[in-house]
Amino acid sequence: MKKVQDYYFKKAKKEGYPARSVYKLEETDRKYHLLRKGDTVLDLGAYPGSWTRYAARIAGPGGLVVAVDLRRVRDMGKNVKNLEANVLEIDPARLRRIRRHFDVVLSDMAPKTTGRRDVDHYRSVELAERALFLAEELLARRGTFFCKIFQGEDLPAFRDRCREQFDSVRMVKPKSSRPESVEVFLLCRCFSPPRS
Repeated sequence: MKKVQDYYFKKAKKEGYPARSVYKLEETDRKYHLLRKGDTVLDLGAYPGSWTRYAARIAGPGGLVVAVDLRRVRDMGKNVKNLEANVLEIDPARLRRIRRHFDVVLSDMAPKTTGRRDVDHYRSVELAERALFLAEELLARRGTFFCKIFQGEDLPAFRDRCREQFDSVRMVKPKSSRPESVEVFLLCRCFSPPRS
């Protein structure tokens, strides 16, 4: 296992990414085509910037990535806008002033872990719920939401809530994610909220 993790760590450094987490997004993108040239992308919990950098590369000069985190994501290029803000507190109206709608909302947010699976799970769900709220507020119709969440008793209810808003919801566990990790990702496609 150590060799596999060292491989991703070294690969990230060699390819100029700040963290190995980029390969979770890249693997999913290659398989399911989350990101396209010209996309507008909202990256929640963006620091240290691996997902932001990857999304900016795919979106290209005609696209835009808005990176939101308490800490600034550095040196990401002309098609990246940084917002130093708390994702749990940011007003969607502030993001709408940058772009009315986004094609993709990404969230690799994870809580600081305590070692207690139940506590860590609940905190992860809180972050995922906030990411879903922002996706519901800001995604363009038929947009994509890709979100990390820890496995636990509230995962099925969260997945069901996503199914109310998206035509397709699948659970993804990329190879670059540690096998013993409780993290999984929900890939939600074709945002189509119920009409009120």
